[in-house]
Amino acid sequence: MTSQAPPARRSGLFDRYSVLFITLAAALWAADAYFRPALAKQLSASQIVLVEDLLISLCFIPVARRVARELRTASWRSWLALAVIAVGPQAFATVLFTRSLTYASSPGALSEVYLLYLLQPVFGATMAWLFLRERRRPFFWPLAGVALAGAALIVFSTNPAAPSAELTAAFFVLGAVILWAAGTVLGRYALADISFASTSAMRFTLALPVLLVLMFTDRGVSGFTQYTIGQLPSFLGIALIPGLVAMVLYYRALSSTPASISTFAELGYPAALFLVFSLPKPYGYGTPLHPLEIVGAVILVVAVTSLNFLKHRDVVESPRSRGRFRLASEATEG
Repeated sequence: MTSQAPPARRSGLFDRYSVLFITLAAALWAADAYFRPALAKQLSASQIVLVEDLLISLCFIPVARRVARELRTASWRSWLALAVIAVGPQAFATVLFTRSLTYASSPGALSEVYLLYLLQPVFGATMAWLFLRERRRPFFWPLAGVALAGAALIVFSTNPAAPSAELTAAFFVLGAVILWAAGTVLGRYALADISFASTSAMRFTLALPVLLVLMFTDRGVSGFTQYTIGQLPSFLGIALIPGLVAMVLYYRALSSTPASISTFAELGYPAALFLVFSLPKPYGYGTPLHPLEIVGAVILVVAVTSLNFLKHRDVVESPRSRGRFRLASEATEG
């Protein structure tokens, strides 16, 4: 994939502090922990994500004409990027993540699988290198290995010798994280040609047919009979806060942020989750951590934070024009 020319550099508040706004959007994703686990006890993953996606898509009806006008002039590469985002990061990744909650039913297990999101910068930087031609300095890779070691300590903290339900959940989360990292890279690519509002709208709208097929394959027509009015507050919670508000904010900020920097800024999500899990009930989960989990988390945080601090020296930006590459460290500001 050859990167498209990004939009002209802006100087507004969102663009000057775009990395901080991405971190804020990622922190809002942590509100998901208050709603999705309760729904996962009543419905399948495909049932949950289908309704979540439908509610968010309905919120874009007021801007539908504007989105349609813009998409008529979009290139086929941008359309392809949007389609892949909808199918992979939105449909399959969200279903995988929701499915993981059925295996990690205890608060302690939930904290373990959520922490694996810290690996997203490793996958995101790799994909930015492969598809956006962003180059990493040699010292990036040892730090990435340390991050992987920290994640291993978290996953195998209770029983290093035997697989468990937590390990199964971890595999689902890792699959989701890889797809979400791809979504960051593809989103940055699409935003060079399409506005953040249209990118947000198409992420959810194009995913609807895929999610409908997944739900029918999973539960059949009877799946529609398992919804209740009592589930509506949780559905509205995940659709409006970590869904609509967070994703629109995220794509607006991503339009001014290189993908490799964005994937580090998204560490606001697991950082906020640390707070959610440690807060006393009913404000959080009040979950104690095992010693190895704490060690693994510290290693993981130190590794990815070190990569984040080194981002200005570590990043070679994506090309400014098709087929031509140049260093753009000055574009990594903000």
